[in-house]
Amino acid sequence: MPTFGSFALLLALALSAYNLLAGAVALRQLATGTRARVTPERLAETARRAGIGTFFATTAAAVALVWAAFTNDFSVSYILHHSNRALPAPYKFAALWSGQEGSLLLWAWLLAAYGFVLRIRHKVDVKLTAYASTILAGVQVFFLLLINFAAPPFSLVTGNVPQDGFGLNPLLQYPEMVIHPPMLYLGYVGFAVPFAFALGALMMRYPGEKWIHITRRWTMVTWLFLTCGIFLGAHWAYAVLGWGGYWGWDPVENASLMPWLTGTAFLHSVMMQEKRGMMKTWNVWLIFSTFLLAILGTLLTRSGLVSSVHAFAQSSIGNWFWAFLVIVLAVCLFTYILNRDHLKTENKLESLVSRESSFLFNNLVLLAACFTVLWGTLFPVLSEYVQGNRVTVSAPFYNRVAVPIGIFLLFLTGIGPLLAWRNSSFKSIRKNFVLPVIAALVMAVVVISCGVHPWEIFTTDQQGSFYAFFAFTIGAMVVTAIASEFLRGARVIARHTGSNLFAAMVQLTRRNTRRYGGYIVHFGVVVIFIGISGQAFNLSREQELTYKQNIYIGPYRLECESFSQDTNPNYDSEYALLDVYHGDKKLFQVSPEKRFYSASQQPSTIVANHSTLAWDLYVIYEAKNPDTGNPIIKVFLNPLVAWIWIGVGIIVFGTAVALMPNMTAAFASNRVKAVASDSVASAVPASGGD
Repeated sequence: MPTFGSFALLLALALSAYNLLAGAVALRQLATGTRARVTPERLAETARRAGIGTFFATTAAAVALVWAAFTNDFSVSYILHHSNRALPAPYKFAALWSGQEGSLLLWAWLLAAYGFVLRIRHKVDVKLTAYASTILAGVQVFFLLLINFAAPPFSLVTGNVPQDGFGLNPLLQYPEMVIHPPMLYLGYVGFAVPFAFALGALMMRYPGEKWIHITRRWTMVTWLFLTCGIFLGAHWAYAVLGWGGYWGWDPVENASLMPWLTGTAFLHSVMMQEKRGMMKTWNVWLIFSTFLLAILGTLLTRSGLVSSVHAFAQSSIGNWFWAFLVIVLAVCLFTYILNRDHLKTENKLESLVSRESSFLFNNLVLLAACFTVLWGTLFPVLSEYVQGNRVTVSAPFYNRVAVPIGIFLLFLTGIGPLLAWRNSSFKSIRKNFVLPVIAALVMAVVVISCGVHPWEIFTTDQQGSFYAFFAFTIGAMVVTAIASEFLRGARVIARHTGSNLFAAMVQLTRRNTRRYGGYIVHFGVVVIFIGISGQAFNLSREQELTYKQNIYIGPYRLECESFSQDTNPNYDSEYALLDVYHGDKKLFQVSPEKRFYSASQQPSTIVANHSTLAWDLYVIYEAKNPDTGNPIIKVFLNPLVAWIWIGVGIIVFGTAVALMPNMTAAFASNRVKAVASDSVASAVPASGGD
């Protein structure tokens, strides 16, 4: 099987190289009008089929590596270091991406899968797809060169083959780690497709905005995968790492956040290009930057530049990524300089009080956040290069800069839907802003009455409470603005069809899924901000416990019922049973655990977390006191954390709605009996963007 896998990778490289070279020659012949013995159309078709063949070859290699894990083939060095006989089956499958070589194979396979879908849908626009296919082949060649020569996953063990492997990293032996890395990689890799279309459209000076329409769904799907991957990683960190939080501004966490920020900016600003023919250069460079940041994120986990629990071991493979980044950036710059006159804007910004300006400010804020994260991530590397010593950038730096930026972004999320295109009159502003402002003021009163006093920031170190206050009040404004948008259109439909308000909202959403799906996504963002704001009110306690001893936190009492240890073929464990009381009433029992994996000789924390809508009771078995034999228990009371995961679910739902096609005019006419007046047409758009 290792021989088969190695052959499959070499075949994939040959097919991908042919796809690149033949595709480039065919496009050059088409551009210059050159004719040869083999027509450019025929040559392009053979290149397309070679790209399709690359998918099947990389699939065969990936299956071969997974097969080696399931059959305990420890003659393969990668399997020896990332699996063992006692490893449960789901984690044998996850061994594919648990190490550097396997994760690069996953990157190449996912890229081939995206390319496969693109190439079988080539008739959407044959010439533009040919450009995108050739560019994707260039990216594919780079990753296949890596896994064939720099980091081969099928390298064999020299000497005697051990009877058992070293096992999977204990931190990865958690159910979410079977899902989180593929989701994250689907996001990283997926941005190569809109990048290829954007670069191809610029190379061929593609007329109009059709390339935007073609790539919009690609970008939305990719963005959704990356969003899910980021928050699955946050939930994994919360459940496994055992430090009481879900986001620590770790360099590798930051690496996934940066392309998400620029990708989000692109999804917003692209509407200005579709609607008004503006920001063409901006949009091209946004998608270029997103792809470059995805590659940079892949580099950070492999080069040893940053220290992270998520990173792979230090490797010279980072030099390959640096070279690739330089080549991609040079190609982007050269193509832009050569064709920049093709990106001239068709309209100017007419007013600062308009929807265009809200999108522009939204983009600037997202890019400011991205630059902050990028600067903080790379500053230790730069400081070591310039001064000779590494200056660590910790969470307080990011919080001081990123949190205010996030609050301002939340504010823009609320006012954007309330502004008109081109210019908003004072009358429309007053009409649209009354209810959201009232909602914000009411929420401010409620929050203050609950004991959150924003003015305390001037007398005490209460920055968390200060920002939480604004998150709650601005969140109320945003939710009211979104609700008013739904209700305004739904009332019109209900009045003309006689349907109830909920059915009218469904019809409204189906007539412009992109717009109203986007509003649902914004609502999910608000819910996430509310969940994050609860962090300002976290409580924690740490104590050594013996039998029937108590630890108190907030209104709760945790009593040690017992503590013991257990063993199985994969790991040994120590755990405690704790009864949780509110007053004298027993509510439930939690059992935090500490594991020690025999194959890898590494420990792991299993958190006991009881989650409700109001709070999480988060309990950690830190260690056993060697002198007394008693467990040391740390307890956190984390308010509102569940709202973060609920918000992610709302974002997934909203994105799915936005991806649905609009209800056709013919179908709409059967469902909506009479929508004829200009006022109704303006309130309920039939199709198109915002």
